[in-house]
Amino acid sequence: MSEQQILVLDPTGADPDAEHQALRERGPATLVDILGVRAWSVSDPALLKQLLTSKDVSKDGRAHWPAFAETVATWPLALWVAVENMFTAYGKDHSRLRRMVAPALSARRTAALQADIEALVDGILDGLPTSGTVDLREHLAYPLPIAVIGKLMGVPADQRARFRTVVDNVFATHLSVEEQAANTAALYSLLDVLIETKRTEPDEDMTSLLIATRDEEDGSALSHAELRDTLLLVISAGYETTVNVIDQAITTLLTDPQQLAHIREGRCTWQDVVEETLRHQPAVKHLPLRYARTDIPLPDGQTIKAGEAILASYAAANRHPDWHEEADRFDATRPSKEHLAFGHGVHFCLGAPLARLEVATVLRLLFERFPDAQLATERTALKRLPSLISNGHASVPVRLRPMPGH
Repeated sequence: MSEQQILVLDPTGADPDAEHQALRERGPATLVDILGVRAWSVSDPALLKQLLTSKDVSKDGRAHWPAFAETVATWPLALWVAVENMFTAYGKDHSRLRRMVAPALSARRTAALQADIEALVDGILDGLPTSGTVDLREHLAYPLPIAVIGKLMGVPADQRARFRTVVDNVFATHLSVEEQAANTAALYSLLDVLIETKRTEPDEDMTSLLIATRDEEDGSALSHAELRDTLLLVISAGYETTVNVIDQAITTLLTDPQQLAHIREGRCTWQDVVEETLRHQPAVKHLPLRYARTDIPLPDGQTIKAGEAILASYAAANRHPDWHEEADRFDATRPSKEHLAFGHGVHFCLGAPLARLEVATVLRLLFERFPDAQLATERTALKRLPSLISNGHASVPVRLRPMPGH
């Protein structure tokens, strides 16, 4: 494929719907430029599921991406491929890391957070101004996941704002290499302090648990790099992504009254709204990166060659017309709301139950408390986050009570 045919992904994420449509129109997979790195964007859900479960596709760039060393030195998204945790692990190494982390995010631990999450949401709603306009991304979608993940991980309350800043920047794909390097250093500094604190004064939190965890097969502990990068993964994935799903669900419900009517009249549940939001507006649009271990023939006759990078384009795949009828339309009552928002295969997100619980709880309590809430601007006027990864808005201005005369 010639250079002219490579689609350059917009680092500011200004018009993702048009970009995802362009990807689908180019076939099951197409070469793209992602901040200067060439990769195969896969937007066909059947092909993507196949690749996500294939032993011929790895997430270990050090082992299976010849361009790894030269890329991480100059690529703004280096952290996404250079971390040492289950996100970038392959084979037995991935199984070992996931086996050690999974108990900390068990169904029992997640279910035990239900009452805490409800209390947190109620407290946040109590503090919202009921006159004028309030940004529900800033004052609702942000505070809840930060509080939940902070409690789960044992992050002191006075450090959570600093974690928020550096995690936000991990997902910001418009920053320079230098800006991202400085942000990574700041993030690691915070994590090192957290680890040292929990080594000295362990508690009932996930950080203390991971420090103490030993692999059931060989008795090994997480290395310092694995521990630090696992904490980075859990805090980042458990926070930023949930913020986006809350943002997108609220935005949709406030601009499509029929969906709220479906809930209020019993045609669907809050869980249905969560799943349709995950399908229609997943928290992550594109997830860097995977790598072909062998030549992989594609349905249209092209070949992903061994060593080439693969970009999972989840948002484009979720709305593929071969998967869902009227795929661009949000419909919480649709019978099948299958999606890839949490990935697929062995790398499926361990935090999915927690994210679903948080979003459903926020929506239920928000619309019980403020049934007449209104978006304070047109949806088309909402600015997107400057990211080709993170799928949310810069702000979600809302009037919680109708204006007089409305």
